[in-house]
Amino acid sequence: MNTAAHDMKRRALGKGLDSLLPRVPAPTPATSEAEGGKPREISVELIDRNPFQTRTHIDDAQLAELSASITANGVVQPILVRPQANGRFQLIAGERRWRASQLAGKKTIPAILRQVSDEQAMEITIVENLQRADLNAMEQARAFERLSREFHMTQEQMAQRTGKDRATVSNFLRLLRLPSGVQSRVESGELSFGHARALLAFEHAEEIEKAAQRIAALSLSVRQTENYVQGLLHPEKNAKKDAKPEPVIDPNVREAQEQLQRTLGMKVTIDDHHGRGKVIIEYARLEDFDRLVEQLSGQ
Repeated sequence: MNTAAHDMKRRALGKGLDSLLPRVPAPTPATSEAEGGKPREISVELIDRNPFQTRTHIDDAQLAELSASITANGVVQPILVRPQANGRFQLIAGERRWRASQLAGKKTIPAILRQVSDEQAMEITIVENLQRADLNAMEQARAFERLSREFHMTQEQMAQRTGKDRATVSNFLRLLRLPSGVQSRVESGELSFGHARALLAFEHAEEIEKAAQRIAALSLSVRQTENYVQGLLHPEKNAKKDAKPEPVIDPNVREAQEQLQRTLGMKVTIDDHHGRGKVIIEYARLEDFDRLVEQLSGQ
């Protein structure tokens, strides 16, 4: 790949929230300063929740930690809001900071004002959450479904707007075929996105629910789940051979692996052999790689 093409790809992958936030002149003098990009202090009581919010669950412990940080250091990154005709403001991005500020007893919060449409507000909410890996698999699936249903976007358009590839968008939307009980297991973290994808090989809801219950009860890994599902679908292929169980992972290693995944927002595998081994970090996009380098280098 030549340098010019490489630079164009990096710019396309690195498209941030600014590209979705047009700086349109505000209708009143009160908002002109903030429209230029400078934050202003806004009463937390004058801010309404984003009706397009795709996140349905916020961890109470994490919210308490953020509240304690805000009490000590204030809000480091301003939230994004848009002015309303009644003099109030509607949240676009930054719900955790807004709620944590209320929990900390703050009267005001730094905010940047933007004049955006409903569609832009929803896009920004989805993009912000996806970039921070804040949404679980079902929340992402429902977010993409809302873009399709309410704004009539194709899967290709949704992929372009959110920085995902079309196959990923399609896979998330397929999760909505799962029975509600299984969706709840995915949403709670009892089953992962990989588990859910494997279960979609079944045609009937009863089969999916029964298999999901057994997978959760046995704490099967994704690979074990795939083997289990294929064994049920094609029992003749497994009649003469037993699937080899995956090596047992030390609980401390598993905990460290999951903590790294949550922190980096990427798949992490720790191959440990009595205190020696390697850490494998997988990234799907160039911008993920850039973010990883920044985190590891402390920039």
